[in-house]
Amino acid sequence: MSVKAIALLSGGLDSTLAVKMMLDQGIEVVALNFMTPFCNCTAKTSSCKHEALRVAREFGIPIRVRYKGMEYLKIVENPKHGYGRGLNPCIDCRIFMHREARELMEEEGARFLVTGEVLGQRPMSQRRPILKLIERESGTEGLVLRPLSAHHFEPTIPEKEGWVDREKLLAIRGRSRKEQIRLAADLGVTDYPCPAGGCLLTDPDFAAKLKDLFEHKPDYDLADVRLLRTGRHFRIRPGLKVVVGRNQGENEGLERGARDEDVLVRGDDFKGPYALLREAPTPEDLQTVGRILLRYAHRDRGTIRAQRGEQVDTLAVEGPLADPELLELRIGHHPQASGKACSAGAG
Repeated sequence: MSVKAIALLSGGLDSTLAVKMMLDQGIEVVALNFMTPFCNCTAKTSSCKHEALRVAREFGIPIRVRYKGMEYLKIVENPKHGYGRGLNPCIDCRIFMHREARELMEEEGARFLVTGEVLGQRPMSQRRPILKLIERESGTEGLVLRPLSAHHFEPTIPEKEGWVDREKLLAIRGRSRKEQIRLAADLGVTDYPCPAGGCLLTDPDFAAKLKDLFEHKPDYDLADVRLLRTGRHFRIRPGLKVVVGRNQGENEGLERGARDEDVLVRGDDFKGPYALLREAPTPEDLQTVGRILLRYAHRDRGTIRAQRGEQVDTLAVEGPLADPELLELRIGHHPQASGKACSAGAG
């Protein structure tokens, strides 16, 4: 009877190779993939989940997909072990995933956990003392096999028990991926679109938006977090944030995502970006929003249309917001203010 293992599978190169190495040793693998609002993939067809499902299908192994929901967001908001260069709680994130994997091991009757981690590849979470800490706090000590870097660690339980042949494991370390690419060719792994993966929490612009959300809306929900991926974000005042579409697709997304209590603002007599407000604006607020829309529509004046549920109001606006004022209100990275006009929003 074969030995079963749970493998963390992102769909990237390292985790794909780790799974392939275990399958080649006759290990029965069940993949575990985590969906997160912070995946740095853009197109739906190249998302982390899509790639993990593709790899699992190609290898003929079952896969379990779990979503990092509000419990995980609270970890991001206040991580025990701090942040990396952005708002990324890499250590706490790994502990969270290892705990989830430990639970799945019990459900599936698996004996150990496999990851594609490489010693020294990531400066915060893949250092030797940190890897030991992650195992200790997640309850996976001795159970985590890292096939790509196994010879840089003491033998794990699956190696000691003879479930896995240690001699067939590797000693890769560091940030270069040359050895992994060579290994992929040797193992016949040819399709790996995102070798290094990516996390929006390391992006300064996105991190600033998320930090602003944590500071100004303690009762945020998943929809608020997902909205951070769309448009330009402006903090008009402490109690009011405005999201402005950058193109037709984002305008349509803001319109579809508007709740009954939200306010959707657009040009009434001009084309341009839409704005979504999740809090009730004053007439003065709407003037500011209208001036932002005029700026990106390259208009000197116009009338805006503000809709909340069935209620619709129009308001004449004079003069676009000047670039210094615009940048002062904008949350996150401030690009050069040359801004292209948006045929339905701005570029």
